[in-house]
Amino acid sequence: MNIRQAKSIPLSLVFEKLGIEPKRMGKNQNWYLSPFRDEKTASFHVHPSKNIWFDFGHGRGGNIIDFACAWLESRGHSATVSDALKWLQDFHFEALPIRQSQSEVEYGPPLTLQKQIPIQHPALIRYLENRGIPLDIAKMYLEQAHVRIEKTGKVFFALSMANEEGGFELRTPYMKSCIAPKYGTFIRGSITKPPGIHLFEGMMDFLSVVTRENGKPLENDSYILHSASNIHTAPAFIKEYGYEMLFSWMHNDKAGETASNALAEFVKTEQGLVHLPMNKIYAPHNDVSEWHVQCPILPTPTI
Repeated sequence: MNIRQAKSIPLSLVFEKLGIEPKRMGKNQNWYLSPFRDEKTASFHVHPSKNIWFDFGHGRGGNIIDFACAWLESRGHSATVSDALKWLQDFHFEALPIRQSQSEVEYGPPLTLQKQIPIQHPALIRYLENRGIPLDIAKMYLEQAHVRIEKTGKVFFALSMANEEGGFELRTPYMKSCIAPKYGTFIRGSITKPPGIHLFEGMMDFLSVVTRENGKPLENDSYILHSASNIHTAPAFIKEYGYEMLFSWMHNDKAGETASNALAEFVKTEQGLVHLPMNKIYAPHNDVSEWHVQCPILPTPTI
């Protein structure tokens, strides 16, 4: 069995073989008691359609190979990728057919960063203006990236924000994309050891809040997911740091609701941490950015 074949095995089948049953099930989220420790509240999350997992109580997650390695390690066995593949093969799973995604078929190889410069292209500046973000504030957190499409050799420019794994989130007036790996971005607050952390779904949401704070850096730390599906990356930046408040700025849609529910479960495992969802502030708008564009800027408390 190779890595591609292993990744096609549903995590639910592995759990079934191990005798681990879900405590709660939904369309895109199943919750289990962690197989790595004793607990009474289910904090182990599996996303069936993406076939990924995250243990909110342990701050660890990934794909099926990552789970196999973690399982072997927890039992005191050798836990290399080769060990994980052999362990999965011993269950006699049949690897499922692997379908190439539409994005892989259409766009081929990944994007490559050519260079980054301060934001200066008129189209990007107009885009920021349309989103209500002053150029001087955008320049504090974004750059202008020149990106090559490997399949065609063409180069385009975009607003870019670096993430914590060496990738870049990209925005233009016409598209949202990223240079892999896709991950979140952590931004340190203006005060030392702040009592809280903000969790934003997108970088325009973050910039909108900073703009509404008259461009002042937020006092509390911030973590930008760049996608609600990246919610499993957040606990690593929150767990056991000593934060007292978790402000979440999720979108008012199904994905945002799912992410908020996952956060609520995580907070149960963190002593002294209070979850403060902020989405009622910008309802009925879908997100902070939309609210910021359509509503006048009003004085807000320092956050």
